[in-house]
Amino acid sequence: MVGTFEIRRFSVRDYAKMAESGILDADDHVELIDGVVRLMSPFGMRHCGIFNRLTYLLVHLVGDMANVSVKTPIQLNDYTEPQPDVAILRWRSDFYREAKPQAADILLLIEVADSSLNYDRNEKLPRYAAAQIPEVWIVDVDEERQVVEHYSMPQGDVYAKVQFLSIGDTIHMNSLPNAVSLEVADVFGFRRLGDPTGG
Repeated sequence: MVGTFEIRRFSVRDYAKMAESGILDADDHVELIDGVVRLMSPFGMRHCGIFNRLTYLLVHLVGDMANVSVKTPIQLNDYTEPQPDVAILRWRSDFYREAKPQAADILLLIEVADSSLNYDRNEKLPRYAAAQIPEVWIVDVDEERQVVEHYSMPQGDVYAKVQFLSIGDTIHMNSLPNAVSLEVADVFGFRRLGDPTGG
């Protein structure tokens, strides 16, 4: 006979106390999903390079229309606090110094995925949809694919509209009043930044 047991789920407040007390520290690469502290995949150099490039592009494109937040936690509900690679947030002059971003503050989330691709698609994406995050990009950095998955129109825990964009395509950020556009080739480094000829 197999006994039953319960899993102790942590709230966002519990999670913060774990950090304050030193149970978790800055070197722990973790996030809180449905009350469970999850280990995040380590970053490869390709992930880091594309993440850095994407951050540079977005900061310049978005300007003062919104806040660009990188590698910082967002609170979706009382038990879920993921840490996406990039979040485009509604503009606040304090840059969210007083409180972490909530679901209603988020215009766009971006996950840069290598070994985390299945986790980002199957675990985090449904939770982003359920929280009514209007737009999510998953940047698949695999050299054979090099695709940006563009999710929009959340309905329940899925996105009704899905696009797979590759080199030669343009991504449009729908969530800003003056839609920002980005070439997929620029995300993956097929043109040198600042060089319109690609030379």
